[in-house]
Amino acid sequence: MRLIRITGVLLLGMQSALVFSQTKVLTLDEARQTALERNISIAQAAYNVDAAQSGVLASTGNYLPTLSATAGWTRSQNDRPGEEPVYVNGIPVVAGASGRSVANQYSAGLSLGYTIFNGFSREGQSTRASSTAIAAEQTSARTRQSVVFQVESSYLNVLRNEQLVKVNEENLKRDQQQLDRITESNRVGALSIADVYRQQSQVAADELALITAQNDYDKSKADLLDLVGLNVNDDYTIADPTISTQITKEDIDTTFAKYRSPAELSQRAVAARPDYLSAAEQLTASDAGIRVARSSYFPSIGAFAGYGVASPQLETVTKYRNLNWGIQLRWDLFDGFQTNQALQSAIATQRSAQITLVQTERNVNVDVKKALLDLEAARKQYEVSQKGLVSAGEDRKIAEERYNLGAGTLLDLMTANASLVNAQANQVNASYNYITAKRNVEYALGEKTY
Repeated sequence: MRLIRITGVLLLGMQSALVFSQTKVLTLDEARQTALERNISIAQAAYNVDAAQSGVLASTGNYLPTLSATAGWTRSQNDRPGEEPVYVNGIPVVAGASGRSVANQYSAGLSLGYTIFNGFSREGQSTRASSTAIAAEQTSARTRQSVVFQVESSYLNVLRNEQLVKVNEENLKRDQQQLDRITESNRVGALSIADVYRQQSQVAADELALITAQNDYDKSKADLLDLVGLNVNDDYTIADPTISTQITKEDIDTTFAKYRSPAELSQRAVAARPDYLSAAEQLTASDAGIRVARSSYFPSIGAFAGYGVASPQLETVTKYRNLNWGIQLRWDLFDGFQTNQALQSAIATQRSAQITLVQTERNVNVDVKKALLDLEAARKQYEVSQKGLVSAGEDRKIAEERYNLGAGTLLDLMTANASLVNAQANQVNASYNYITAKRNVEYALGEKTY
């Protein structure tokens, strides 16, 4: 029997070790790096950059000559029907006999073309493609910043919910111990059965609160894994020793000294934010679009050269050669107002880009202002929560001592306990709100690159 128990203990230990080995620890830095590699939004933004870069290459090709090669074989067949004989002085004369003629034609050639001038359309296309590519890169950079901030916020939310679970666990444990004491006191006749029922109801409420907190924690963890791009069915431990909720006064003073000038921060954000830089490049691209549309009002000049061979017989095709070259001028004097329509559309696009740039600058300023306000509010909330936690802890201690001495009621103790749980939850929320608010200011500035 003893051997069986020992074997059972060993098997249980091996199983626990196996489960532990399958649990992966996910730090904040690992979550960021994984999201940068696997997040769908980042991948889509990268594809847009690749597409824009191909446009730059195509616009560069407009400065190069075009070269094309042709080769062909043509076979023509002509069938001729026979004609009825014509009689001249009684003598039949055949005017034409039936027959078939077949001819082959073999040809090959090279043609070279180069645009000398096309109304500055080539230059406009190059500028537009370059600005579009830069705008796509800036959009991709802002997407990476956005995803990283979302990952950080989601990661901190998981840690917040984990701490709230611990708060509810401690509260349940504390109330369960209180229920055991009340039950024992009732058994010896020191307390009434009403206190037992009331405390049992409180323990049941604590269990429900713990279930809710645990469910919120599990869902927030699933949201984080999905955002990062990991399998939500895998078991991960969300832990990072570099994140501390112990916020000191020195840390608060340093942070607010760093962000003491809102006007300066707005200027820094406008100079660094990729979304604003992208809007500026889009305006440059729209300016170039006007140049491209207006180019159709000008003539185009091109040079060409060609070399070809042709022969009815393949073996003699190289003996019949043709070489030509020249310069061609083309000017569309009237195109049914197509150029005017393209120009007006380009002007409308430019004006829209100007409005977008102005609105983006406003958004940047608003983001910075709101981030600073959130940071200030989070600081005040943290300081108040610290005071409230100390006060609630002392109040519950006094209420418990009074109840144990018979000077207080169970209702007073339950009220004090509820206040303590609320203060603990407020302290957890305030701590993580402050950490998130600091990262939000960094995100609003847009100076970090990933």
